[in-house]
Amino acid sequence: MLARPRSVVALLIALTLALGVGGTTATAAPVAVPGDRPPGAPGIGDPYFPLDGNGGIDVVSYDVHDRYAFRTGRLSGWTQVRLRGTAPVSSFSLDFLLPVQRVEVDGRRVRFRQRPHELVVARPLTTGETVDVRVRYAGRPAALGYDGERNWLAGPSEVVAMNQPHMAPWWFPANDHPADKASMRVSITVPSEYAVVANGRQVRRVERRGRGRGWATTTWRADEPMAPYLAFFAAGRFRFASGTSDGTPWLVAVSRGLGPSEQRGSMSLMRRTPEILSWLEGALGDYPFSTVGGLVTSLPVGFALENQTRPTYPYLGQGAGAELTVVHELAHQWFGDSVALRRWSDIWLNEGAATYFEWRWSEATAGASAATRLRSMYDAFGPGDPFWSGTVADPCPRGVGCVDRIFASFVYQRGAMAFQALRNRIGDDAFGTLLRRWVAERAGGHGTTAEFEALAEEVSGADLDGFFGAWVHTGRKPADTVANGLG
Repeated sequence: MLARPRSVVALLIALTLALGVGGTTATAAPVAVPGDRPPGAPGIGDPYFPLDGNGGIDVVSYDVHDRYAFRTGRLSGWTQVRLRGTAPVSSFSLDFLLPVQRVEVDGRRVRFRQRPHELVVARPLTTGETVDVRVRYAGRPAALGYDGERNWLAGPSEVVAMNQPHMAPWWFPANDHPADKASMRVSITVPSEYAVVANGRQVRRVERRGRGRGWATTTWRADEPMAPYLAFFAAGRFRFASGTSDGTPWLVAVSRGLGPSEQRGSMSLMRRTPEILSWLEGALGDYPFSTVGGLVTSLPVGFALENQTRPTYPYLGQGAGAELTVVHELAHQWFGDSVALRRWSDIWLNEGAATYFEWRWSEATAGASAATRLRSMYDAFGPGDPFWSGTVADPCPRGVGCVDRIFASFVYQRGAMAFQALRNRIGDDAFGTLLRRWVAERAGGHGTTAEFEALAEEVSGADLDGFFGAWVHTGRKPADTVANGLG
């Protein structure tokens, strides 16, 4: 992500508790289930976001079927979640905000209840058991918020589901944490005059005309599993361009809600996606996905996001800054999408790497070396400057206000400085090998700070405890030494 806006005033919406049998209303009491198994935990164990994800399950796939009405802002539909039990539990949860009407497991209705952020399904699971959970729902996503976030972004003729670290619970039930990737198929129904864009490849579009206006259902499928927050869809009026570059299909879209000159500039920028991707492959190895692209929305989103295979952007204008934003989000396809986080405390590995590749692009195209930029930034901030006060590898140690803290400037900038300082310390060859091995050996999986440090030591043959301690584990300015990549 680049240039995230500030969070809005906190609002916690308590959803109606519903019992999915006979249309009756549930109470707040826990759902009774037989046996002595514990319920699945309401969180996956991330201290920054204790209710993100859920215990006792591993999602295999999502099949999302949503219908969105622009006039009313109402989203309705159903999602089938195929999941596997990872522990014997008496019930399990999914992260979801919209009011739920019905839940079925393997075709049979089951009891459920809702509380803020959680859909609790009263169905026991055993270890290794795989089930299909179908959830039906309807509501207005724009009216819903959780823990200070109100993430739905829509206008009279355009909608885009994009945000980080949370977005899925506004439009489909999910095990909402990067630690649980799953395959994704998305079918979105909107009035037929609108197009739909999502991750991966469009595989089908079916138009239906009844009384009044027609509707169209567009289906997209992503070939590779992804973290839930990286799934997105956009619906509206768009200009498209597509092609194939070095064997990789690409598709880009620009909102027709932008002015004519803004559309032309945005399309020109989006068409550079294959060129920038090729440059990144030169540094990191093969692109990890089967398709690529981008989308520029006219909505006032205020940030760009690395949605898997198809980053989303606001109108970026012209010039080097716009170009660097595309570099940043495409670098995330390796750092953050293919190699995802296990815990949000490690987000510097995503944002530091993507920012570092902005520096490398400038080095390659404008002649300004990343080493010079590191030195300039280091010299610009004295030891007492707040720039050095946060811990890069643990930006939210108290677990409060983490949505803002994980996107703090120091995570991006000092993270990039740490990458360049490591390049200085171990040399270009070893550093290049480190990056290529990191993204190749963990492709489609996850990585942690500790694993990155261990690989850096293995590749370089150097003891780097002091280096990483100075750059990412300490909230103070590193000493100006050769050991810290600064001498």
